[in-house]
Amino acid sequence: MIQRLSHTTIYVLDQERAKRFYTEKLGFELVMDAQVGPTRWLTVRPKGQPDLQLVLMDVRSCEAMMDPESARMLRQLVEKGALGAAVFQTADIQKTYEELKAKGVPFRQPPTERPYGIEAIMGDDSGNWFSLTQPR
Repeated sequence: MIQRLSHTTIYVLDQERAKRFYTEKLGFELVMDAQVGPTRWLTVRPKGQPDLQLVLMDVRSCEAMMDPESARMLRQLVEKGALGAAVFQTADIQKTYEELKAKGVPFRQPPTERPYGIEAIMGDDSGNWFSLTQPR
C-alpha cells in the first residue's frame, strides 16, 4: 500500500544555479547532492518538511530516459516557462512575498484573494512557476 509521496521532480535548466536559487533565495535545505551514475542527484526541501524532497533534475539528463523528441519538447516547455510545478504554502503571504521579491524571486502575480485563500504566482530561475498560497 502506498503511504506517502516522498520525492517529486522539478525540471531545471542548470542544476548548480537551481541549487543556489532554492537554497539561498527560497531558504530550502539541501538534502542530497551526489553523482549517481551519469546523473547528478540533487534534492532540496522546505525547512520543516522532512518527509518531502524536491528532485532538481537537469532537463538534459532526460535524454537518457525518454525518446529524443520528448526530451526536446520537455526542455522547450521548461525554457518557455510553461510548467507549473507545485503549490507552496505560507502562513503570511504578504511577508513571504515581500521577502522573496526583495531576494529577486520573480512573480507573475502579486498576492490575490481567491476562494481557497490568498495566492501569488512565483517563478524559479528555470522558468517553472509555483502557486504560493496562504490558505483560509
